[in-house]
Amino acid sequence: MSALWSVGAGLLLLLLWVRHRGLEAVLVHHRWVFVCLFLLPLSILFDIYYQLRAWAVWRLHSAPRQHAQRVRHIQAQVREWKKEGSKRYMCTGRPGWLTVSLRVGKYKKTHKNIMINLMDVLEVDSERQVVRVEPLVSMGQLTAYLNPMGWTIPVVPELDDLTVGGLIMGTGIESSSHIYGLFQHTCVAYELVLADGSLVRCSPTENSDLFYAVPWSCGTLGFLVAAEIKMIPAKKYVKIHYEPVRGLQKICEKFTEESKKKENSFVEGLMYSLDEAVIMTGVLTNEAEQSKINRIGNYYKPWFFKHVEKYLKADRTGVEYIPARHYYHRHTRSIFWELQDIIPFGNNPVFRYLFGWMVPPKISLLKLTQGEAIRKLYEQHHVVQDMLVPIKNLEKSIQTFHVDLNVYPLWLCPFILPNNPGMVHPKGNEAELYVDIGAYGEPKRKQFEARASMRQMEKFVRSVHGFQMLYADCYMTREEFWDMFDGSLYHKLREQMNCKDAFPEVYDKICKAARH
Repeated sequence: MSALWSVGAGLLLLLLWVRHRGLEAVLVHHRWVFVCLFLLPLSILFDIYYQLRAWAVWRLHSAPRQHAQRVRHIQAQVREWKKEGSKRYMCTGRPGWLTVSLRVGKYKKTHKNIMINLMDVLEVDSERQVVRVEPLVSMGQLTAYLNPMGWTIPVVPELDDLTVGGLIMGTGIESSSHIYGLFQHTCVAYELVLADGSLVRCSPTENSDLFYAVPWSCGTLGFLVAAEIKMIPAKKYVKIHYEPVRGLQKICEKFTEESKKKENSFVEGLMYSLDEAVIMTGVLTNEAEQSKINRIGNYYKPWFFKHVEKYLKADRTGVEYIPARHYYHRHTRSIFWELQDIIPFGNNPVFRYLFGWMVPPKISLLKLTQGEAIRKLYEQHHVVQDMLVPIKNLEKSIQTFHVDLNVYPLWLCPFILPNNPGMVHPKGNEAELYVDIGAYGEPKRKQFEARASMRQMEKFVRSVHGFQMLYADCYMTREEFWDMFDGSLYHKLREQMNCKDAFPEVYDKICKAARH
């Protein structure tokens, strides 16, 4: 009884403090209070619901049977839109706050919302080494489904909540991408409902123009209803080697050297300052030295980027064996390093042991509850950007990031970019090695101004024939956007498939200059 009185008294004091400071002030300056007390428990309930749902679908084997029925329902909605006179653009009916992107999509309020409830794994074809999935299947869900069967996918983008549809219509990357390319390059077929309500399958040999135009199109060519993704045999561990490197030139040389080695299953770099980094290389294996196994995904373990930093501070190399699924989702618990700005004490051992099992809060819930004040604060004083540049320009690119943003850590992830048709391909006629430079956090540059600084960054990326990931804020004009991306195939298909009255152009959907 005394415990209940203590809890009640504590809640009363908290409410009085919130009333005294004002709710908006608390949400802006003490956001961790709201996140810890409300969003973390709510995130757990979300996870439990989706896990129970996935288990029930698996037990009842209902996904393949219900898939065809759900697709017909989507087709019926599109045909109804046509009967109504095609007066508004169409978009998916999924609420904007449920997406992992931090951008707030206002178009959902004015467009015709097509409800797409497709979130199941449909088929695992071991003979073809292909898994067929619906677009709302998440990375956490997919790896949990495939790993017990002895399979995984070649490119497993970091965060658990990233969906197959988002990774195809946008893009996705992982530290294995120097071998396999971006997420889109591991897909072998897509199924879409088009603007006329028809269902079409496309692959490199069937409706190939559509297959190559879909990635990066952000849902402006049709509604994705299924995808087929390559599988590879799963192994138990990743043998990871940590090597601290100092000096920008040496960092770039070492990172480039390791990225070119196909014997490395994984290559990743974390830069902690302009001239300090840890380069990590990994190899998949079924054998491990028991004394060197690090189950980094356990809730009480240090956040991965903090764990890596220890090798830099100690100025020593190291080798560990990380369980494969822990490795694939190593940045999930700390949302890379974004969570340190939301829960400053989140990596404290006491917090990890007591509450780490609830971390991280759902990004979708953070978006839903951020409010206008926090949104504007983040927009002006926070950066979440991924720029893809040729690896030959890595040193110059890092210097530009330092001058224009000065955000650390920086995430370095190499990938091979094939010379395929579509919006994103190398300038030459052959595949080229690129690198994703990820900047997430508060810029330390004096007099940082979001629009001016990001336009300067975008100009640089265009000058080296690089690309900006489209989940983030984009400040380019229409001409600048289509200078960065190759729109020839995209525009040709929009004309051929009568998309212009059905879907907005990708620029109008994602760029701030078009939305404001």
